[in-house]
Amino acid sequence: MSTEPGRTGATAADAAPPVDPDVDLRSPSQVRELARRPWAVIGAIAAGGAIGATARHAADVLLPHAPGELPLSTLLVNVSGALLIGVLMAVLEARPGPRLMRPFLGTGVLGGYTTFSTHVVDVQHLLEAGSPGWALLYLGGTLFGALAAVAVGVAAAEAVVRKETR
Repeated sequence: MSTEPGRTGATAADAAPPVDPDVDLRSPSQVRELARRPWAVIGAIAAGGAIGATARHAADVLLPHAPGELPLSTLLVNVSGALLIGVLMAVLEARPGPRLMRPFLGTGVLGGYTTFSTHVVDVQHLLEAGSPGWALLYLGGTLFGALAAVAVGVAAAEAVVRKETR
């Protein structure tokens, strides 16, 4: 029997279950997502991710950029995705909706749509192309644009929800 220091007789089975960092453990509806049918949650995330990644690819095709140019498609995808994440989380906080909605839309669709890893690679490419000014503008613009977009999305959704509940 494995024990933890300071706990007599504790076993590995006594340890807390793994925690999904996307789940707010203060929200009973979100905690329930972990307890029932985890494969349904994984399937919802995968299906949503396929949709989001396809939408992101479409943006890249519609707004291509040459090396050394501002990657406008990635910037727009990340800022618009952040706005939608803010709206979604505020709406689902007020009205939880179906059990798989948050993992499907939030983690899946919008997680697959936004692409902050590509953002970092784009900064590297801008630097390699000799465009440090664009790299800095893009780095800061994406970061602050996305943060502002989340705040605007949350505020707008909360205002609509408050207006509807009056």
